[in-house]
Amino acid sequence: MNLQVRLWVILLWTVAAVELVSLSQGGRTLPPWWVLGGLVAIAALAERQSVAVTRNIETSVSFLPTVFTAVAFGPFAAAVVSAAASATDLRPPHGRWFVYTPARALTGAAAGWLALPFASHSDPAFGRILLASLAAAIANLVLDSAFNIVTLALRGSASPLAFVGNVGPLLAISLPLYVPLVALLVYGYEVYSIWVVATFLLPALALQRLIHLYQEQRDAVAGLAAVNHRLERANLSFAGALVATLDARDRYTAGHSAAVAVYSRDIARRMGLSEEDQGLVHLCGLVHDIGKIGLPPGLLEKTGALTLEERRHMEQHPEIGERILSKVEDYSDIARIVRHHHERVDGLGYPDSLKAEEIPLLSRIIAVADAYNAMTSDRPYRDAMPSRVARLRLAQAVESQFDTTVVAAFEAVLAGASEAYRSGQREDFSLEVKQATQVALRVATA
Repeated sequence: MNLQVRLWVILLWTVAAVELVSLSQGGRTLPPWWVLGGLVAIAALAERQSVAVTRNIETSVSFLPTVFTAVAFGPFAAAVVSAAASATDLRPPHGRWFVYTPARALTGAAAGWLALPFASHSDPAFGRILLASLAAAIANLVLDSAFNIVTLALRGSASPLAFVGNVGPLLAISLPLYVPLVALLVYGYEVYSIWVVATFLLPALALQRLIHLYQEQRDAVAGLAAVNHRLERANLSFAGALVATLDARDRYTAGHSAAVAVYSRDIARRMGLSEEDQGLVHLCGLVHDIGKIGLPPGLLEKTGALTLEERRHMEQHPEIGERILSKVEDYSDIARIVRHHHERVDGLGYPDSLKAEEIPLLSRIIAVADAYNAMTSDRPYRDAMPSRVARLRLAQAVESQFDTTVVAAFEAVLAGASEAYRSGQREDFSLEVKQATQVALRVATA
Protein backbone atom coordinates (compact mmCIF):
# COMPACT_ATOMS: atom_id res chain seq x y z
CA MET A 1 0.00 0.00 0.00
CA ASN A 2 1.70 3.23 -1.16
CA LEU A 3 1.71 6.51 0.76
CA GLN A 4 -1.10 8.04 -1.29
CA VAL A 5 -3.38 5.08 -0.58
CA ARG A 6 -2.48 5.18 3.13
CA LEU A 7 -3.43 8.86 3.35
CA TRP A 8 -6.65 8.11 1.43
CA VAL A 9 -7.52 5.33 3.89
CA ILE A 10 -6.88 7.61 6.88
CA LEU A 11 -9.12 10.27 5.36
CA LEU A 12 -11.93 7.79 4.71
CA TRP A 13 -11.83 6.36 8.24
CA THR A 14 -11.75 9.81 9.77
CA VAL A 15 -14.71 11.12 7.79
CA ALA A 16 -16.68 7.89 8.32
CA ALA A 17 -16.08 7.96 12.08
CA VAL A 18 -17.17 11.60 12.32
CA GLU A 19 -20.28 10.84 10.25
CA LEU A 20 -21.31 7.85 12.37
CA VAL A 21 -20.80 9.72 15.63
CA SER A 22 -22.77 12.67 14.28
CA LEU A 23 -25.64 10.42 13.21
CA SER A 24 -25.72 8.55 16.53
CA GLN A 25 -25.89 11.83 18.47
CA GLY A 26 -28.35 13.51 16.17
CA GLY A 27 -31.36 11.59 17.35
CA ARG A 28 -31.14 9.01 14.57
CA THR A 29 -32.34 5.61 15.70
CA LEU A 30 -31.76 2.11 14.41
CA PRO A 31 -34.39 -0.54 13.59
CA PRO A 32 -34.82 -3.52 15.95
CA TRP A 33 -31.59 -5.49 16.36
CA TRP A 34 -32.92 -8.56 14.58
CA VAL A 35 -33.99 -6.50 11.54
CA LEU A 36 -30.64 -4.72 11.49
CA GLY A 37 -28.78 -8.04 11.87
CA GLY A 38 -30.80 -9.63 9.08
CA LEU A 39 -30.06 -6.76 6.69
CA VAL A 40 -26.36 -6.90 7.58
CA ALA A 41 -26.31 -10.67 6.98
CA ILE A 42 -28.03 -10.35 3.59
CA ALA A 43 -25.73 -7.50 2.52
CA ALA A 44 -22.65 -9.42 3.71
CA LEU A 45 -23.68 -12.56 1.82
CA ALA A 46 -24.32 -10.50 -1.31
CA GLU A 47 -20.88 -8.90 -0.96
CA ARG A 48 -19.20 -12.31 -0.72
CA GLN A 49 -20.91 -13.49 -3.92
CA SER A 50 -19.70 -10.50 -5.91
CA VAL A 51 -19.20 -11.06 -9.63
CA ALA A 52 -15.91 -9.96 -11.20
CA VAL A 53 -16.29 -7.45 -14.02
CA THR A 54 -12.53 -7.18 -14.56
CA ARG A 55 -9.45 -8.28 -12.61
CA ASN A 56 -9.75 -5.22 -10.33
CA ILE A 57 -13.51 -4.49 -10.41
CA GLU A 58 -16.42 -6.45 -8.89
CA THR A 59 -20.15 -5.88 -8.60
CA SER A 60 -22.86 -7.38 -6.37
CA VAL A 61 -26.52 -7.07 -5.35
CA SER A 62 -25.53 -5.67 -1.93
CA PHE A 63 -26.91 -2.52 -3.60
CA LEU A 64 -30.44 -3.80 -2.82
CA PRO A 65 -30.27 -4.18 1.00
CA THR A 66 -28.18 -0.99 1.25
CA VAL A 67 -30.60 1.24 -0.67
CA PHE A 68 -33.60 -0.44 0.96
CA THR A 69 -32.19 0.36 4.41
CA ALA A 70 -31.43 3.96 3.36
CA VAL A 71 -35.03 4.52 2.21
CA ALA A 72 -36.81 2.54 4.93
CA PHE A 73 -34.68 3.40 7.98
CA GLY A 74 -32.57 6.44 7.13
CA PRO A 75 -28.87 7.35 6.88
CA PHE A 76 -27.69 5.99 10.24
CA ALA A 77 -29.07 2.48 9.63
CA ALA A 78 -27.82 2.48 6.03
CA ALA A 79 -24.32 3.49 7.15
CA VAL A 80 -24.25 0.75 9.81
CA VAL A 81 -25.54 -1.96 7.44
CA SER A 82 -23.11 -1.00 4.66
CA ALA A 83 -20.11 -0.72 6.98
CA ALA A 84 -20.90 -3.94 8.88
CA ALA A 85 -21.44 -5.94 5.68
CA SER A 86 -18.10 -4.76 4.28
CA ALA A 87 -16.28 -5.17 7.62
CA THR A 88 -17.18 -8.87 7.79
CA ASP A 89 -15.64 -9.52 4.35
CA LEU A 90 -12.10 -10.59 5.27
CA ARG A 91 -11.16 -12.20 1.95
CA PRO A 92 -7.77 -11.28 0.49
CA PRO A 93 -6.49 -8.87 -0.61
CA HIS A 94 -6.94 -7.44 2.86
CA GLY A 95 -6.04 -3.91 1.75
CA ARG A 96 -9.49 -3.49 0.26
CA TRP A 97 -11.05 -4.03 3.71
CA PHE A 98 -9.42 -0.81 4.94
CA VAL A 99 -10.76 1.11 1.94
CA TYR A 100 -14.22 -0.29 1.40
CA THR A 101 -15.42 -0.46 5.02
CA PRO A 102 -15.40 3.33 5.61
CA ALA A 103 -16.28 4.02 1.97
CA ARG A 104 -19.39 1.85 2.20
CA ALA A 105 -20.40 3.54 5.47
CA LEU A 106 -20.23 6.95 3.80
CA THR A 107 -22.06 5.67 0.72
CA GLY A 108 -24.90 4.26 2.83
CA ALA A 109 -25.19 7.46 4.84
CA ALA A 110 -25.29 9.59 1.67
CA ALA A 111 -28.02 7.38 0.21
CA GLY A 112 -30.04 7.79 3.40
CA TRP A 113 -29.59 11.56 3.45
CA LEU A 114 -30.80 11.98 -0.14
CA ALA A 115 -33.82 9.77 0.56
CA LEU A 116 -34.86 11.81 3.63
CA PRO A 117 -36.70 14.65 1.77
CA PHE A 118 -39.09 12.05 0.37
CA ALA A 119 -39.46 10.06 3.60
CA SER A 120 -42.88 10.06 5.25
CA HIS A 121 -43.71 6.75 6.92
CA SER A 122 -47.21 7.95 7.70
CA ASP A 123 -47.93 8.21 3.97
CA PRO A 124 -46.95 4.96 2.23
CA ALA A 125 -47.55 6.34 -1.27
CA PHE A 126 -45.69 4.32 -3.88
CA GLY A 127 -44.78 7.44 -5.92
CA ARG A 128 -43.04 9.01 -2.90
CA ILE A 129 -41.24 5.78 -2.15
CA LEU A 130 -40.13 5.46 -5.80
CA LEU A 131 -38.63 8.97 -5.73
CA ALA A 132 -36.86 8.23 -2.45
CA SER A 133 -35.49 4.97 -3.88
CA LEU A 134 -34.27 6.77 -7.02
CA ALA A 135 -32.51 9.46 -5.00
CA ALA A 136 -30.88 6.90 -2.69
CA ALA A 137 -29.84 4.71 -5.63
CA ILE A 138 -28.24 7.61 -7.50
CA ALA A 139 -26.36 8.67 -4.37
CA ASN A 140 -25.20 5.11 -3.75
CA LEU A 141 -24.02 4.47 -7.29
CA VAL A 142 -22.38 7.87 -7.84
CA LEU A 143 -20.55 7.99 -4.50
CA ASP A 144 -19.52 4.32 -4.64
CA SER A 145 -18.17 4.85 -8.16
CA ALA A 146 -16.30 7.98 -7.05
CA PHE A 147 -14.65 6.11 -4.17
CA ASN A 148 -13.67 3.27 -6.52
CA ILE A 149 -12.25 5.61 -9.15
CA VAL A 150 -10.12 7.49 -6.60
CA THR A 151 -8.87 4.24 -5.02
CA LEU A 152 -8.00 2.61 -8.34
CA ALA A 153 -6.27 5.79 -9.54
CA LEU A 154 -4.18 6.08 -6.37
CA ARG A 155 -3.20 2.41 -6.60
CA GLY A 156 -2.41 2.80 -10.29
CA SER A 157 -4.34 -0.39 -11.10
CA ALA A 158 -6.93 1.16 -13.43
CA SER A 159 -7.75 4.51 -15.03
CA PRO A 160 -11.04 6.36 -14.40
CA LEU A 161 -11.97 5.93 -18.06
CA ALA A 162 -11.38 2.16 -17.85
CA PHE A 163 -13.59 1.98 -14.74
CA VAL A 164 -16.38 3.97 -16.37
CA GLY A 165 -16.10 1.88 -19.53
CA ASN A 166 -16.39 -1.40 -17.64
CA VAL A 167 -18.89 -0.45 -14.93
CA GLY A 168 -20.86 2.30 -16.68
CA PRO A 169 -23.12 -0.09 -18.62
CA LEU A 170 -23.83 -2.05 -15.43
CA LEU A 171 -24.78 1.14 -13.59
CA ALA A 172 -27.01 2.20 -16.46
CA ILE A 173 -28.86 -1.11 -16.17
CA SER A 174 -28.95 -1.04 -12.35
CA LEU A 175 -31.08 2.09 -12.01
CA PRO A 176 -34.09 1.03 -14.12
CA LEU A 177 -33.80 -2.57 -12.92
CA TYR A 178 -33.19 -2.17 -9.18
CA VAL A 179 -34.91 1.12 -8.26
CA PRO A 180 -38.48 -0.17 -8.87
CA LEU A 181 -37.57 -3.36 -6.99
CA VAL A 182 -36.28 -1.39 -3.99
CA ALA A 183 -39.40 0.78 -4.07
CA LEU A 184 -41.60 -2.33 -4.02
CA LEU A 185 -39.62 -3.73 -1.07
CA VAL A 186 -40.00 -0.50 0.92
CA TYR A 187 -43.69 -0.30 0.03
CA GLY A 188 -44.19 -3.91 1.10
CA TYR A 189 -42.39 -3.22 4.38
CA GLU A 190 -44.40 -0.09 5.18
CA VAL A 191 -47.77 -1.55 4.17
CA TYR A 192 -47.28 -5.15 5.33
CA SER A 193 -44.18 -6.26 7.24
CA ILE A 194 -40.42 -6.76 7.12
CA TRP A 195 -40.95 -10.38 6.07
CA VAL A 196 -42.03 -9.18 2.63
CA VAL A 197 -38.48 -7.87 2.21
CA ALA A 198 -36.95 -11.26 2.95
CA THR A 199 -39.32 -12.84 0.41
CA PHE A 200 -37.75 -10.73 -2.35
CA LEU A 201 -34.17 -10.24 -1.18
CA LEU A 202 -33.36 -13.90 -0.63
CA PRO A 203 -34.26 -14.95 -4.21
CA ALA A 204 -32.17 -12.02 -5.51
CA LEU A 205 -29.28 -13.28 -3.40
CA ALA A 206 -29.78 -16.82 -4.75
CA LEU A 207 -29.74 -15.47 -8.33
CA GLN A 208 -26.43 -13.72 -7.71
CA ARG A 209 -25.06 -16.95 -6.23
CA LEU A 210 -25.95 -18.76 -9.46
CA ILE A 211 -24.21 -16.05 -11.50
CA HIS A 212 -21.19 -16.29 -9.19
CA LEU A 213 -21.02 -20.09 -9.61
CA TYR A 214 -21.39 -19.75 -13.37
CA GLN A 215 -18.49 -17.30 -13.46
CA GLU A 216 -16.34 -19.61 -11.33
CA GLN A 217 -17.11 -22.49 -13.70
CA ARG A 218 -16.34 -20.32 -16.73
CA ASP A 219 -13.03 -19.21 -15.19
CA ALA A 220 -12.18 -22.84 -14.36
CA VAL A 221 -12.89 -23.90 -17.94
CA ALA A 222 -10.77 -21.03 -19.26
CA GLY A 223 -7.97 -22.00 -16.88
CA LEU A 224 -8.17 -25.62 -17.98
CA ALA A 225 -8.00 -24.56 -21.62
CA ALA A 226 -4.88 -22.54 -20.87
CA VAL A 227 -3.30 -25.51 -19.09
CA ASN A 228 -4.14 -27.79 -22.01
CA HIS A 229 -2.58 -25.29 -24.40
CA ARG A 230 0.61 -25.24 -22.34
CA LEU A 231 0.64 -29.05 -22.26
CA GLU A 232 0.25 -29.19 -26.05
CA ARG A 233 3.18 -26.80 -26.45
CA ALA A 234 5.22 -28.88 -24.02
CA ASN A 235 4.38 -32.04 -25.98
CA LEU A 236 5.47 -30.44 -29.25
CA SER A 237 8.61 -29.09 -27.61
CA PHE A 238 9.53 -32.50 -26.24
CA ALA A 239 8.79 -34.17 -29.57
CA GLY A 240 10.82 -31.53 -31.40
CA ALA A 241 13.80 -32.08 -29.14
CA LEU A 242 13.65 -35.86 -29.75
CA VAL A 243 13.38 -35.42 -33.50
CA ALA A 244 16.26 -32.92 -33.54
CA THR A 245 18.36 -35.53 -31.76
CA LEU A 246 17.48 -38.13 -34.40
CA ASP A 247 18.07 -35.72 -37.29
CA ALA A 248 21.49 -34.85 -35.90
CA ARG A 249 22.44 -38.53 -36.13
CA ASP A 250 20.86 -39.38 -39.49
CA ARG A 251 21.48 -36.61 -42.03
CA TYR A 252 19.61 -38.50 -44.73
CA THR A 253 16.31 -38.36 -42.86
CA ALA A 254 16.72 -34.83 -41.47
CA GLY A 255 13.32 -33.12 -41.88
CA HIS A 256 11.61 -36.42 -42.73
CA SER A 257 9.71 -36.56 -39.43
CA ALA A 258 8.47 -32.99 -39.81
CA ALA A 259 7.20 -33.71 -43.34
CA VAL A 260 5.44 -36.89 -42.19
CA ALA A 261 3.83 -34.90 -39.36
CA VAL A 262 2.48 -32.26 -41.76
CA TYR A 263 1.28 -34.83 -44.30
CA SER A 264 -0.41 -36.90 -41.57
CA ARG A 265 -2.20 -33.90 -40.13
CA ASP A 266 -3.44 -32.82 -43.58
CA ILE A 267 -4.68 -36.34 -44.37
CA ALA A 268 -6.57 -36.45 -41.05
CA ARG A 269 -8.12 -33.06 -41.81
CA ARG A 270 -9.15 -34.22 -45.29
CA MET A 271 -10.76 -37.32 -43.75
CA GLY A 272 -12.82 -35.11 -41.44
CA LEU A 273 -11.21 -36.27 -38.21
CA SER A 274 -11.54 -34.11 -35.11
CA GLU A 275 -9.05 -31.36 -34.29
CA GLU A 276 -7.91 -33.50 -31.37
CA ASP A 277 -7.06 -36.40 -33.71
CA GLN A 278 -5.40 -34.02 -36.15
CA GLY A 279 -3.16 -32.73 -33.38
CA LEU A 280 -2.46 -36.24 -32.13
CA VAL A 281 -1.47 -37.63 -35.53
CA HIS A 282 0.73 -34.58 -36.11
CA LEU A 283 2.54 -35.25 -32.84
CA CYS A 284 2.83 -38.96 -33.63
CA GLY A 285 4.21 -38.10 -37.05
CA LEU A 286 6.94 -36.04 -35.44
CA VAL A 287 8.10 -38.91 -33.22
CA HIS A 288 7.21 -41.92 -35.38
CA ASP A 289 10.88 -42.79 -36.07
CA ILE A 290 12.25 -41.96 -32.64
CA GLY A 291 13.04 -45.65 -32.04
CA LYS A 292 15.89 -45.33 -34.55
CA ILE A 293 17.87 -43.64 -31.80
CA GLY A 294 18.19 -47.07 -30.18
CA LEU A 295 19.54 -48.87 -33.26
CA PRO A 296 23.12 -50.22 -33.33
CA PRO A 297 25.87 -47.68 -34.15
CA GLY A 298 26.60 -47.36 -37.87
CA LEU A 299 23.24 -48.71 -39.03
CA LEU A 300 21.64 -45.34 -39.73
CA GLU A 301 24.88 -43.98 -41.13
CA LYS A 302 25.36 -46.82 -43.63
CA THR A 303 25.43 -45.51 -47.19
CA GLY A 304 24.62 -48.72 -49.05
CA ALA A 305 21.74 -51.19 -49.03
CA LEU A 306 21.08 -53.06 -45.76
CA THR A 307 21.82 -56.75 -45.27
CA LEU A 308 19.05 -59.10 -44.10
CA GLU A 309 20.38 -58.96 -40.53
CA GLU A 310 20.61 -55.18 -40.63
CA ARG A 311 17.07 -54.97 -41.95
CA ARG A 312 15.87 -57.11 -39.01
CA HIS A 313 17.52 -54.62 -36.67
CA MET A 314 15.95 -51.71 -38.55
CA GLU A 315 12.49 -53.27 -38.22
CA GLN A 316 12.82 -53.13 -34.44
CA HIS A 317 12.62 -49.32 -34.39
CA PRO A 318 8.80 -49.16 -33.92
CA GLU A 319 9.09 -51.34 -30.79
CA ILE A 320 12.04 -49.32 -29.50
CA GLY A 321 10.07 -46.14 -30.13
CA GLU A 322 7.11 -47.51 -28.21
CA ARG A 323 9.35 -48.37 -25.23
CA ILE A 324 10.84 -44.87 -25.22
CA LEU A 325 7.51 -43.08 -25.52
CA SER A 326 5.60 -45.30 -23.09
CA LYS A 327 7.87 -44.07 -20.30
CA VAL A 328 6.63 -40.52 -20.88
CA GLU A 329 3.53 -39.66 -18.86
CA ASP A 330 0.38 -39.28 -21.01
CA TYR A 331 2.17 -40.68 -24.10
CA SER A 332 0.58 -44.15 -24.00
CA ASP A 333 -1.69 -43.46 -27.04
CA ILE A 334 1.23 -41.96 -28.94
CA ALA A 335 3.41 -44.97 -28.11
CA ARG A 336 0.74 -47.38 -29.40
CA ILE A 337 0.30 -45.47 -32.67
CA VAL A 338 4.05 -45.29 -33.24
CA ARG A 339 4.41 -49.03 -32.63
CA HIS A 340 2.05 -49.87 -35.47
CA HIS A 341 3.03 -47.37 -38.20
CA HIS A 342 4.76 -50.14 -40.22
CA GLU A 343 1.85 -52.59 -40.14
CA ARG A 344 0.18 -53.50 -43.46
CA VAL A 345 -3.53 -53.95 -44.10
CA ASP A 346 -2.81 -57.45 -45.50
CA GLY A 347 -1.15 -58.49 -42.24
CA LEU A 348 2.40 -58.75 -43.63
CA GLY A 349 3.75 -55.74 -41.75
CA TYR A 350 5.65 -55.50 -38.48
CA PRO A 351 6.01 -55.79 -35.54
CA ASP A 352 2.65 -57.49 -34.77
CA SER A 353 1.30 -58.48 -38.23
CA LEU A 354 -1.99 -56.67 -37.60
CA LYS A 355 -4.59 -56.56 -40.39
CA ALA A 356 -6.94 -53.88 -41.70
CA GLU A 357 -9.09 -52.41 -38.90
CA GLU A 358 -6.86 -54.00 -36.26
CA ILE A 359 -4.31 -51.29 -37.10
CA PRO A 360 -5.09 -47.94 -35.41
CA LEU A 361 -6.41 -45.45 -37.97
CA LEU A 362 -3.76 -42.86 -37.10
CA SER A 363 -1.05 -45.52 -37.62
CA ARG A 364 -2.50 -46.22 -41.08
CA ILE A 365 -2.36 -42.50 -41.87
CA ILE A 366 1.27 -42.21 -40.76
CA ALA A 367 2.17 -45.31 -42.82
CA VAL A 368 1.01 -43.59 -46.02
CA ALA A 369 2.66 -40.25 -45.20
CA ASP A 370 5.88 -42.03 -44.17
CA ALA A 371 6.09 -44.14 -47.33
CA TYR A 372 5.34 -41.19 -49.63
CA ASN A 373 7.95 -38.92 -48.09
CA ALA A 374 10.52 -41.72 -48.12
CA MET A 375 9.92 -42.28 -51.84
CA THR A 376 10.11 -38.57 -52.71
CA SER A 377 13.31 -37.99 -50.69
CA ASP A 378 16.91 -38.67 -51.68
CA ARG A 379 18.51 -41.71 -50.08
CA PRO A 380 22.18 -42.80 -50.20
CA TYR A 381 21.23 -45.77 -52.37
CA ARG A 382 18.75 -44.01 -54.75
CA ASP A 383 17.49 -40.62 -55.92
CA ALA A 384 14.11 -39.18 -54.98
CA MET A 385 11.15 -40.32 -57.06
CA PRO A 386 8.93 -37.74 -58.79
CA SER A 387 5.67 -37.11 -56.95
CA ARG A 388 3.57 -38.68 -59.71
CA VAL A 389 5.55 -41.93 -59.47
CA ALA A 390 5.28 -42.08 -55.70
CA ARG A 391 1.53 -41.44 -55.89
CA LEU A 392 1.18 -44.24 -58.43
CA ARG A 393 3.08 -46.59 -56.11
CA LEU A 394 0.70 -45.70 -53.25
CA ALA A 395 -2.32 -46.39 -55.47
CA GLN A 396 -0.89 -49.75 -56.53
CA ALA A 397 -0.43 -50.76 -52.88
CA VAL A 398 -3.96 -50.09 -51.62
CA GLU A 399 -5.69 -53.02 -49.93
CA SER A 400 -2.32 -54.77 -49.61
CA GLN A 401 0.00 -52.33 -47.84
CA PHE A 402 -2.12 -49.21 -47.39
CA ASP A 403 -5.67 -48.28 -46.42
CA THR A 404 -7.66 -47.25 -49.51
CA THR A 405 -9.51 -44.41 -47.73
CA VAL A 406 -6.27 -42.93 -46.42
CA VAL A 407 -4.56 -43.07 -49.82
CA ALA A 408 -7.60 -41.47 -51.49
CA ALA A 409 -7.60 -38.64 -48.92
CA PHE A 410 -3.86 -38.05 -49.42
CA GLU A 411 -4.24 -38.04 -53.21
CA ALA A 412 -6.91 -35.33 -52.85
CA VAL A 413 -4.53 -33.30 -50.69
CA LEU A 414 -1.61 -33.70 -53.11
CA ALA A 415 -3.74 -32.92 -56.16
CA GLY A 416 -4.34 -29.38 -54.97
CA ALA A 417 -0.90 -28.81 -53.45
CA SER A 418 2.18 -26.99 -54.69
CA GLU A 419 5.23 -28.83 -56.00
CA ALA A 420 7.19 -27.73 -52.91
CA TYR A 421 4.60 -29.46 -50.75
CA ARG A 422 4.56 -32.61 -52.87
CA SER A 423 8.35 -32.89 -52.74
CA GLY A 424 8.56 -32.18 -49.01
CA GLN A 425 10.61 -29.05 -49.65
CA ARG A 426 8.15 -26.45 -48.37
CA GLU A 427 9.84 -24.14 -45.85
CA ASP A 428 7.56 -24.91 -42.92
CA PHE A 429 8.46 -28.63 -43.15
CA SER A 430 11.96 -27.93 -41.89
CA LEU A 431 10.85 -25.11 -39.59
CA GLU A 432 8.44 -27.47 -37.82
CA VAL A 433 11.15 -29.20 -35.81
CA LYS A 434 13.39 -26.16 -35.49
CA GLN A 435 10.66 -24.08 -33.87
CA ALA A 436 9.63 -26.87 -31.50
CA THR A 437 13.26 -27.41 -30.53
CA GLN A 438 13.76 -23.70 -29.84
CA VAL A 439 10.70 -23.68 -27.59
CA ALA A 440 12.01 -26.75 -25.78
CA LEU A 441 15.36 -25.06 -25.18
CA ARG A 442 13.65 -21.90 -23.86
CA VAL A 443 11.51 -23.97 -21.49
CA ALA A 444 14.54 -25.96 -20.28
CA THR A 445 16.61 -22.85 -19.58
CA ALA A 446 13.80 -20.74 -18.06
